[in-house]
Amino acid sequence: MTPPNDSAKPLRLSVLDQSPVPEGSTAGDALRNTLDLARLADQLGYDRYWLAEHHGTPGLACASPEVLIAPVAGATSRIRVGAGGVMLPHYSPLKVAETFSMLSSLFPGRIDLGLGRAPGTSATVARALQRDRRQAAPDDFPEQLTELLDYFNHRPRPPGALGPVAAIQFESPEPWLLGSSPQSAIWAAEMGLPYSFADFINPGGAPYMAYYREHFQPSRRLSEPRAAVAVWAICAETASEALCLSASSRMMMLHLYRGKLIPVPSVERALRYLEEEGVPMETLPPNRRLITGDPAKVRITIESVAAAYGAEEVFVVNIMHDHAARRRSYQLIAEAFALSRRPET
Repeated sequence: MTPPNDSAKPLRLSVLDQSPVPEGSTAGDALRNTLDLARLADQLGYDRYWLAEHHGTPGLACASPEVLIAPVAGATSRIRVGAGGVMLPHYSPLKVAETFSMLSSLFPGRIDLGLGRAPGTSATVARALQRDRRQAAPDDFPEQLTELLDYFNHRPRPPGALGPVAAIQFESPEPWLLGSSPQSAIWAAEMGLPYSFADFINPGGAPYMAYYREHFQPSRRLSEPRAAVAVWAICAETASEALCLSASSRMMMLHLYRGKLIPVPSVERALRYLEEEGVPMETLPPNRRLITGDPAKVRITIESVAAAYGAEEVFVVNIMHDHAARRRSYQLIAEAFALSRRPET
């Protein structure tokens, strides 16, 4: 199956927000920044605004996307809002179905449910999230996913199956499968789900997306594959400024690799730290793709990544210390792609 023709259909842009907590700020400040950025993204013409789930880290504020989706959707009027994603192994499929069906009933046609298998935290915190800690949680993600989709498809569970027989009666969100590995591509193809690949975690995912397209099985919800890719991108007026702004996230991720969790450091502190590493800053952290540059360069690079994945939609994610610079980055990217801006109200 061939990738979509970019010349026939414009590339759609969306936002994946991890609600970063700048050093010297509070988690509440970070969540209010998320609301502010969502309003801006709505005005700028981005398609979706997804909220990530992370636990036990001082640098990322959103532990419950479902809590934040409602105020974000209430603060915006057009943009689709969703989870990018809910880490399903932590939860009961019925509870997730009920929560997102309620959100979909409150905001019809605007709620997405991105589903992931990763814990979104350390093994210790993942165990603390378990209700029953007497033994390790089972590795039954496909079964959980099937049960969840059955609720959204208004399909009664078979007698004796895990979960009640009654189907959910609310509106349903649009489910997506998220991933950064070959296995997620297999499940997305088998279940006929839209698939979003986290290139900012694993920049080698193009072959997995090709597998997804080739082996996609049509479902009740989706007749053809729908592919998105999430990329890390920071844009500024100049390439040198964008590179400097990326220092905060580079330092934060290096600390993560070394087992230390920190809030988002200032650019100045991060530049000093990275200089001590003794290697070019743009090579850190290793094995990650971090796009930085002026608007023209960022657009070309994003388009190149999207073409490699055959993706018709790109989620832009980043972590920056200065909220104003982060707003400006998304604004410059929107202008570079000539998104349709809505008048401010």
